[in-house]
Amino acid sequence: MKNRFILTPYFLDQPIPGLESLVEADWVKNDPRLPHGSPQIRMGILYEPLAELVAMAVHQGERPVSIAGDCCTSLGVLAGLQRANLNPVLIWFDAHGDFNTWETTPSGFLGGMPLAMLVGRGEQTIVESLGVLPIPESMVILSDGRDLDPGEREALANSQVVHLPNVMDLVDYDLPEVPIWVHFDTDVVDARVAPGMNYPVSDGPDESQLQLVFNHLAQTGRVAAISMSSWNPELDLDGRSRSVSMKLLGEL
Repeated sequence: MKNRFILTPYFLDQPIPGLESLVEADWVKNDPRLPHGSPQIRMGILYEPLAELVAMAVHQGERPVSIAGDCCTSLGVLAGLQRANLNPVLIWFDAHGDFNTWETTPSGFLGGMPLAMLVGRGEQTIVESLGVLPIPESMVILSDGRDLDPGEREALANSQVVHLPNVMDLVDYDLPEVPIWVHFDTDVVDARVAPGMNYPVSDGPDESQLQLVFNHLAQTGRVAAISMSSWNPELDLDGRSRSVSMKLLGEL
């Protein structure tokens, strides 16, 4: 399957010029002009063309590969998949849970909420603007999630989301026979291996473990979409985080 790479060089509603060096000749850059307004309004406008690009890729028999600076961009990916009538199981690789709501978040950070948003919990402004339908929680697998806020941990435990703290458990996990959407937050990699992250967390899987798991998923032949939340280019002083992350993306 041909990959359609789509770069949205933003962290939430703020541009990240450092990501633009990734763009190759056949990539598409999603960079619309954003009006003044709340982050939610600006992000909804940013994700609308992404949704259309994802839907177009699927309709053309391509695999959309979305790269952006944060995990909220996954809302635009889901909107596009749904517009193309694709309803995959979501495997969410992340050092964090991204399962906070306004009631559980200790920081009020929107970037800690996208997985909750995707299943219909908490903040729904962007979800509603894109016309996204919630993913059934039973069709979501959180892999790793080693750094959870207390309220987030409780919400996750009381949900139907499958939480696999050890990424290697995916190798033997019985996935449903449907298309797979893999979301790869690069901070899932142990911070000693890829330190150039906004929110680095130690004691995570190393490059070889993730290579094995990603290769296993690729071998199913059912990875229909990929989204990646990137390293921070300003913190990646030696280029190591970019190199590791892009190599792992290649495994998928």
